[in-house]
Amino acid sequence: MHILIIEDDSAIAANLYDFLESRGHTADAAVNGIAGLHLAVTQRFDAILLDLGLPGMNGITLCRKLRQELQIDTPILMLTARDTLEDKLAGFEHGADDYLIKPFALKEVEARLLAMHKRHIGKVANRTLEFDKLSFDPKTLSIRFENKNVKLPPKCIRLLALMMSEPGRVFSREELELEAWEDVQETSDTLRSHMHILRRALTKAGGYDPIETVHGLGYCLTSRAQIPD
Repeated sequence: MHILIIEDDSAIAANLYDFLESRGHTADAAVNGIAGLHLAVTQRFDAILLDLGLPGMNGITLCRKLRQELQIDTPILMLTARDTLEDKLAGFEHGADDYLIKPFALKEVEARLLAMHKRHIGKVANRTLEFDKLSFDPKTLSIRFENKNVKLPPKCIRLLALMMSEPGRVFSREELELEAWEDVQETSDTLRSHMHILRRALTKAGGYDPIETVHGLGYCLTSRAQIPD
């Protein structure tokens, strides 16, 4: 999993980071609420470890912004030294998925993260994705663009589904390759060839290519209204 740690205690953050990396996960860290919000918005994470008491923007406010204002549904495990029922209810009310009291066991942190991720994947897996005139049904793997069926190989379906999960966001080569092949490829040729197949099929069905190449960064889905004439 790719995990975002938002924790201002450097010792706790370092312990979490080192442990999660040693378990095969990748992690990024922020030491205050504002930096954490920026990372959560600009990158794709499988789960967020969020401290309640943060400088700049507290965990409750950050959680509320992610859920209510930005509509980001990444699972959130809230970490706090506060153990009152009122604190827990406030966290859940503003969008936290789980709650862990400090001090905690690192193995329990990982177990809860994995459980949240599994629940989230199950929920997302049953949700039809739609963007502009493009739709993808994960149950049947059927794709329609401008009311026409689109036939794609499995890797291209994975690439499209990832981009449709957050339209308008730029996905890096590494993110796309990990989604389709579960590993970073030696060269960019493999991804480039599959993107070519995907774009050609969408253009044939819809009359235009909704995928934008952001040079030096990656690819993203773009609505027809944003495509220059």
